[in-house]
Amino acid sequence: MKVPRIKTELPGPKAKAVIERDQLYTAPAYGRVYPLVVKQGRGMVIEDVDGNLFLDFTAGIAVASTGHAHPNVLQAIEEQARKFLHFCGSDFYYEPMAELAEKLCRLAPGSSAKKVFLTNSGTEAIEAALKLARYSTRRQHVVAFLGSFHGRTMGSLSLTASRSSHRAHFAPLVPAIHHVAYGYCHRCPYHLTYGSCGIECVKYIEKTLFRLEVAPEEVAAIFVEPIQGEGGYVVPPPEYLGMLKEMCGRYGILLVADEVQTGFGRTGKMFACEHWGVEPDILCVAKGIASGLPLGAMIAKSDLSTWTSGTHGSTFGGNPVACAAALATIALLENGLVDNAARVGRYLKEMLEQVKASAPGISDVRGLGLMIGVELAKPDGEREPDPELRNQVIRKAFEKGLLLLGCGQSTIRFCPPLIVTEAEAQAAVEIFSLALKEATAS
Repeated sequence: MKVPRIKTELPGPKAKAVIERDQLYTAPAYGRVYPLVVKQGRGMVIEDVDGNLFLDFTAGIAVASTGHAHPNVLQAIEEQARKFLHFCGSDFYYEPMAELAEKLCRLAPGSSAKKVFLTNSGTEAIEAALKLARYSTRRQHVVAFLGSFHGRTMGSLSLTASRSSHRAHFAPLVPAIHHVAYGYCHRCPYHLTYGSCGIECVKYIEKTLFRLEVAPEEVAAIFVEPIQGEGGYVVPPPEYLGMLKEMCGRYGILLVADEVQTGFGRTGKMFACEHWGVEPDILCVAKGIASGLPLGAMIAKSDLSTWTSGTHGSTFGGNPVACAAALATIALLENGLVDNAARVGRYLKEMLEQVKASAPGISDVRGLGLMIGVELAKPDGEREPDPELRNQVIRKAFEKGLLLLGCGQSTIRFCPPLIVTEAEAQAAVEIFSLALKEATAS
């Protein structure tokens, strides 16, 4: 069957009915991107309720790592569901939880012994890491980065700084959290050039923040995304993560890596930290871990995981069905999908760079594996972000049957399921290129 295939106006009549019903009864806090009403998904394809077929380059915001409804994952879910659906892992034991915890400890970067706390989501993993960092260090202050997104619950929201609207009207947030600029070479906050900058984005923390605002001996942790997600798919300079780790080590500060979006093969390695040979003290994961079932994890070095029974807990975290899905997902990742992400990701990035060469609206193409950002800017030579153009391109791509999402001020992210083929990548780039030409001409 030819994909994409658009046979009605968008949204179609059935989709319009669902949207009207949703708007009557659903909280308006949800940020709907475009009027897609999903009926089902298979592999790389999403079918809407009117029978339109879309090529999915969102993976449900980097969640459907093995594609939609992978038979191995479905089998694992069904087998576990027939045994039992729930039995609180905070109070009792079951094999899928123990097996997954062991697997995650073995997969996590570095040779240190680890302990795992399972959650329902990425934001809960971050909350757990924030609590553990303060508990284990007996320090209160935390450093995070401008452009970061760590979640929307109160602790993770306090760390988040990718959009002021996320935080508006929720103050006071968790105190003693400090934000500094991220290593964003394309838009260097210090107006320097990589190669002669000395990685000022890391040095600033020690030279300025620690000298003028908070003593390093009072800092429990630095929370960092190895590649910023919602902030614009920003890849920092190669020295960045290692320098952060070295600085943390000198002051007894914990390095917490938020790999909620970068983890589980997305960047062409199991975890993005591996690209730079860095072992974080705490690793937070979710999204692609269970192919769409709600699950997250905080993986900490064993010598930090000193909190006692009842200090933290979760009724649904580590649900047995979600654990079974995660184990099936990880098996698929280890047996070829991580390698596929690296290989097809290189091909996709090369094609997008070819589009950039003849498209003045594209100011940057960046990323690792299947986590690629295309940043759009006004063609004035000043790299001024063009969010209006970005939004038009995404909408036109949707109308042509390609699902994309934005991030940052004016970046389009390409984060397809890790099963994507080179042929599907080529089809996506062709549609994107056409959508960009039409949006630029309009």
